[in-house]
Amino acid sequence: MSHPQQRPHAQRHGGRPVVFVDGVRTPFGKAGPSGIYAETRADDLVVRCIRELMRRNPTLPADRVDEVAIAATTQIGDQGLTIGRTAALLAGLPTSVPGYAIDRMCAGAMTAVTTTASGIAVGAYDVAIAGGVEHMGHHPMGEGVDPNPRFVSERIVDGSALVMGSTAENLHDRYPHLTKERADAFAVASQQKYAAAVAEGRIGPELVPVATRSAEAGWGLATVDEPPRPGTTVEGLATLKTPFRPHGHVTAGNAAGLNDGATGCLLAAEDVAQELGLPVGMRLVGFAFAGVEPEVMGVGPVPATEKALARAGLTIDDIGLFELNEAFAVQVLAFLDHFGIADDDARVNPWGGAIAVGHPLASSGVRLMTQLSRQFAERPDVRYGLTAMCIGIGMGGTVIWENPNWEGAVA
Repeated sequence: MSHPQQRPHAQRHGGRPVVFVDGVRTPFGKAGPSGIYAETRADDLVVRCIRELMRRNPTLPADRVDEVAIAATTQIGDQGLTIGRTAALLAGLPTSVPGYAIDRMCAGAMTAVTTTASGIAVGAYDVAIAGGVEHMGHHPMGEGVDPNPRFVSERIVDGSALVMGSTAENLHDRYPHLTKERADAFAVASQQKYAAAVAEGRIGPELVPVATRSAEAGWGLATVDEPPRPGTTVEGLATLKTPFRPHGHVTAGNAAGLNDGATGCLLAAEDVAQELGLPVGMRLVGFAFAGVEPEVMGVGPVPATEKALARAGLTIDDIGLFELNEAFAVQVLAFLDHFGIADDDARVNPWGGAIAVGHPLASSGVRLMTQLSRQFAERPDVRYGLTAMCIGIGMGGTVIWENPNWEGAVA
């Protein structure tokens, strides 16, 4: 496949160039009473990320941070109270640094990035912190929500649209060639790629150790991800139950689990990053969000990617690395099939994905970006990369990035 790398810079917006400076995350845990974060507050997970970003970037004065945007899907309890502002205060940032909470379900952290990056591009900010958190053990998805009955009574959406696993089954129905066997094989590959990335030291440096407490077990230290199942086999996955439909396709093995975790990243105007001596991990090219039928929300990344590519003047062949959120294997397969990309294409999720590492809803967008940035550092042959994810209630989001280490750049 050819990669026309001699195109002019693809960035199309008229504002200041925006860069991804650095990204970190907590180890991801399993939700529930036996998970590593069962007795750890959600806001404390965010605080660890903010403090670690500041520690890793000592040339950034704390008072130069202009905004803290933190996403959560369920904004109540220890994920409520305008968590961007409260986490900033708890992290020790100056009281002059404002913050806010944001929600776009699974793409919360992604939207925190695109929103603050837009502010940087128009000159409202110089530096921002963006991230997300989800403690699904404390706040299961849908806790406290009250869907308007007109959604179903007036047939605005099918009842399955409000159950993410059911929307994945609907995708299998719509695209019957996306079989359970393909989904299971993709899931096994995700586990294997993740395990290899950890063994090779590629995943790990971005993790923030988190002190944990258990009334029964005492104090602990979370340093590694809890969800992965490295011994997963296709034969084993074939035996799992299909909880969303009898004799269905979606199982606990070919979908992301219920997880706890937080992410955070530093964004800056490129000239400000240079002024402050901050590293440049990626340059923002552009982004797009798109709506689709809520019943098949998993196809959302397809129109979002088409829109983002068109606005950037690029094609899918220009993308050298893909970080796609694996909410469900079938959702990624639908994306790959649409763009003519093989299930095992080496450009796609080279370090595994959410099926292995977990998907704490609103936090995952920044995990994708942090991994892409670290991959860029190893791959000067790649100019453009893409992060994309499906979003509940029928949406998709895509962000396109440029590699500052690209070997074809003009000196």
